[in-house]
Amino acid sequence: IEIRGEVYMTHLDFQALNTRQVEQGAEPFANPRNAAAGSLRQLDSAITASRPLAFFAYAWGETSQLPAATQSEMIKCFGDWGLPINPIAALATDVDGLMRFYAQIELQRSALGYDIDGVVYKVDRLDLQERLGMVSRAPRWAIAHKFPAEQARTRLLDIEIQVGRTGALTPVAKLLPVSVGGVVVSNATLHNADEIARKDIRIGDLVLVQRAGDVIPQIVEVVLAERPESAAPYRFPETCPVCGSHAVREHNEKTGKVDAVSRCTGGLICPAQAMERLKHFVSRNAFDIEGLDDKRIDWFVNEGLIGQPADIFTLAARDGESDTKLAKHKGWKEKSASNLFAAIEMRRRIGLDRFLFALGIRHVGEATARLLARAYGTIDAFLKTMSDATDRSGDAYQELLGLDQIGDTVASALLDFFAEPHNQTVVADLVAELTIEPMAQVARDSVISGKTVVFTGTLVQMTRDEAKARAESLGAKVAGSVSAKTDYVIAGESAGSKLEKARALSVQILSEDEWLALITPQG
Repeated sequence: IEIRGEVYMTHLDFQALNTRQVEQGAEPFANPRNAAAGSLRQLDSAITASRPLAFFAYAWGETSQLPAATQSEMIKCFGDWGLPINPIAALATDVDGLMRFYAQIELQRSALGYDIDGVVYKVDRLDLQERLGMVSRAPRWAIAHKFPAEQARTRLLDIEIQVGRTGALTPVAKLLPVSVGGVVVSNATLHNADEIARKDIRIGDLVLVQRAGDVIPQIVEVVLAERPESAAPYRFPETCPVCGSHAVREHNEKTGKVDAVSRCTGGLICPAQAMERLKHFVSRNAFDIEGLDDKRIDWFVNEGLIGQPADIFTLAARDGESDTKLAKHKGWKEKSASNLFAAIEMRRRIGLDRFLFALGIRHVGEATARLLARAYGTIDAFLKTMSDATDRSGDAYQELLGLDQIGDTVASALLDFFAEPHNQTVVADLVAELTIEPMAQVARDSVISGKTVVFTGTLVQMTRDEAKARAESLGAKVAGSVSAKTDYVIAGESAGSKLEKARALSVQILSEDEWLALITPQG
């Protein structure tokens, strides 16, 4: 069994660690959370082992057999096996019980000896957890109830505009450093121009700051009574501060409203967007290249060694032919350079879903990338569809639009990305360097493997999400609309236009009972 849980550091251990840091001439850590996280990220495991870390077991991953039927019984098993578990837990039977526990922990919070930011409620029965399932990485069977955030006052010194990988211009408040909940805060997010205008935030204002969820600093409000006479309303820039291109707020055709976010129109000619796309490309849920963090990406780009993603995979070969070896640069040694090259080499094989997510296409997150990878299977099939779908009256575009959860916005973002010649070059160069593994297809021998199904109407024996998940687990492709390529339409109660279209196209229609009989193994 694979045991999972949380690593933390107590207040006393944190103080002792910082004392040693100062004695050794090193920078002290800002708070126990950062100290614990930084300790785990160390490449040298001996450093991690030397840190005063503690652990609570409360979850599991792969296991050959579950020894219990509920979450609470599983945690009791962990304790019986000698694993460290948090004794502060309770089983509630109603909402009042949850609220009583929350209030009790909030009162005990300061005496626990370690930092927490709230309470997590979980459905106890494991069979119900499995039925509820997940949304991307978040379980539907658990929810966090946070404590009120701690607040502090400080002065807003300036507003800096940062440009993200999709061109979004994000305003960041530069603050006179202040301690909020034990963390020194000097920056806070301002979200967008509308948020600045709504709160009437001006440079020079005295502001109230809090850390949302005890993590992300944000400005709650302005202390108007302390506003300097010289403080003028903030004018959001109309051009990109990095490349000078025009910044626009796009019109959302679906909602009929103007987007809250201003975006640089410079695209890939904007250095900031190129840099941020590279950082996204190597991030944990994309290629996850160990040793290639944001600071290293900044350095490689500024040195002219990396300009586009494929350059990462030619780095070792180019270094071998260069007179100025990476190991000779300041901050590098033979060992660190060889470790990086080895880490890059390990990522030459990647799943199609992670590859698509890594490209940083607007509106294509992890869940959508996984959906596309499952629908098209291979990189060749996907790229052919992107090419064919440029004809928006053709079958390829209709098939793309027919995928469950893919609408006009995502489809347009995909086609816009692959229509850009520079992006085509980036993808082609990557395909030449990598082995992009097809999306694993499950249950290929099931009767609906490879079939396209559409659900319509109200299902009685399961929710629509459960039905879709079951179909996908058996290798079927779930579409959101009916076409000539649809194999089955499963019609529940009060089925409407999709049922009518299925009849018009002579698509096979099944009731919920007939569908369950089809997918349930016989004997």
